[in-house]
Amino acid sequence: MSILRPTLVFLLFFTALTGVVYPALITVAAQAVFPEQANGSLLHDGQVLRGSRLIGQPFAAAGYFWSRPSATSAHPYDAAASSGSNLGPLNPALATAIQTRVTALREADPGNTAPVPVDLVTASGSGLDPELSPSAALYQVGRVARARGVPPERVEQLVTDHTEGRTLGLLGEARVNALALNLALDRVFGQPKAR
Repeated sequence: MSILRPTLVFLLFFTALTGVVYPALITVAAQAVFPEQANGSLLHDGQVLRGSRLIGQPFAAAGYFWSRPSATSAHPYDAAASSGSNLGPLNPALATAIQTRVTALREADPGNTAPVPVDLVTASGSGLDPELSPSAALYQVGRVARARGVPPERVEQLVTDHTEGRTLGLLGEARVNALALNLALDRVFGQPKAR
């Protein structure tokens, strides 16, 4: 019985410390120092929540920049099912998927003879990547501009304005967040007309 009391006291103490005090301190610190990130890096269009800067979304209309393909099969960009495709470079299913995506891009923009950037036809490791390379965004400028009836130069300028450099000038590569870019398109040019 003499051992039971200190054991219960330590159990309750460390449960309170690690289960209540520590999470509360971290939550308060995160809200004070990084409130946007602590709340999910959410993007709004006025008062309407459009999504998170951290999770890709599907865009299929010609007047929008298409995101990097999602590897989540049942529901594209489902954060609960984050995973890569696990298809190796010699797997015929990967070659078929890539060819299908290249064909869709060519059919959507038949006059575009530039090489298709790899991130427009392959999924990321998580299958949820919200960002494109600048070359993948620029590849789509002609299609988006035609669908919206605006000069390509203005759409290209939006891509340039939304291109983020390497983190701290060293980490990663330049990138464009597809959701943020598409929201900017709607703000500047209005929503594309339905066809």
